[in-house]
Amino acid sequence: MVAVSFMNKTALCIIAALVCSASAMHAQKLAGTWQGTINDGKDALRVVVKITDDDQRLKGALYSIDQGGDPMALSSISLQGGKLNFAVALIKGSYFGTVSADANSIAGQWIQGSKPLPLTFVRTSKDAAWDIPKPNAPMARDADPSFEVATIKPSKPGEDGSDYGLDGRHVTTENTSLDNLIGYAYDIHRKQIVGSPDWAGSDKYDIAGVPDLPGEPNDIQSKLMFQKLMADRFQLKFHREKRELAVYVLSVAKNGPMNLTRSATSGEGFSIPIGGAKGGVNMTVYNGTMTNFAIFGLQGAVVDRPVVDRTGLTDRYDFALKWMPDDSQFGGHMQFPEVKDSLPSLFTAIQEQLGLKLEPMKAPVDVLVIDHVEKPSAN
Repeated sequence: MVAVSFMNKTALCIIAALVCSASAMHAQKLAGTWQGTINDGKDALRVVVKITDDDQRLKGALYSIDQGGDPMALSSISLQGGKLNFAVALIKGSYFGTVSADANSIAGQWIQGSKPLPLTFVRTSKDAAWDIPKPNAPMARDADPSFEVATIKPSKPGEDGSDYGLDGRHVTTENTSLDNLIGYAYDIHRKQIVGSPDWAGSDKYDIAGVPDLPGEPNDIQSKLMFQKLMADRFQLKFHREKRELAVYVLSVAKNGPMNLTRSATSGEGFSIPIGGAKGGVNMTVYNGTMTNFAIFGLQGAVVDRPVVDRTGLTDRYDFALKWMPDDSQFGGHMQFPEVKDSLPSLFTAIQEQLGLKLEPMKAPVDVLVIDHVEKPSAN
């Protein structure tokens, strides 16, 4: 099943592809539009892949058309003999198939998660091709959206973790507390919130809605929507102060940076999924700035204090980071037994894998002092 599950779903609106070499003859045979259906026993999802031959180099994009019209770049694609492999890094999916002798079908498997699913692609003509829904146009850059309508519901008890979603015009959160929302909307850590009541950290909510202005909001605009939602539905009022707090400072190490690939993706959408890895966890950054990595990735999900970006790096990057978390990270909710092949600590991994440093120190940072807040009003 081509399931989309990202901390920031605007990343699905971006087309770009990393390419790999293929012979001219095979590339010409493979170029075209292919379509097939993935069936996991519950859902049947139609998938389209468009492949082009750019001077003997293949590239392309995948569309899960029953889940929207947003293209997902093939992060890699290779054709050796009659064997086709491609990957879609944004959704951690990959395909392995065999091209038929007449080059009109590809029989193989789609892998996303632990269970491979059969998927056969058939070459299609323009007249027979399935219609791909048109992606939403981006919202005007100077737009100042609010939620047109938003529902706030208590989350299911016992759920772990939280999630923020931007899927087209649909803005959602799952299992998020008011403190989570404040942190996300204002790019601050929980320790930068002063005076919030106990329930603001313990009560969890699922929120869903669409903007009141046309177009698809970007990350900054979705945060503006949540700022207004909290003022309206939670009656949130606060003032700002500058206080010296214990923080982590992210900077460039002596011989860094390294293993940071400048993103080939255009636009501002980014994705930072976190998942398990052998001996620890893996964080992958797609089209992210160092500030995205520091604030959304490290501060927002991992460490127990604010993170200040002092790298001076201004490009957008694709990279991965693997480490073994300690008890202070992820709020103590992601604990792994140390094994022989355990990954290094977060601080060692950042330096060895990225050529950066994450150092504890004290620094003046903004804090939000809560003056008034209430439990959310009814839908």
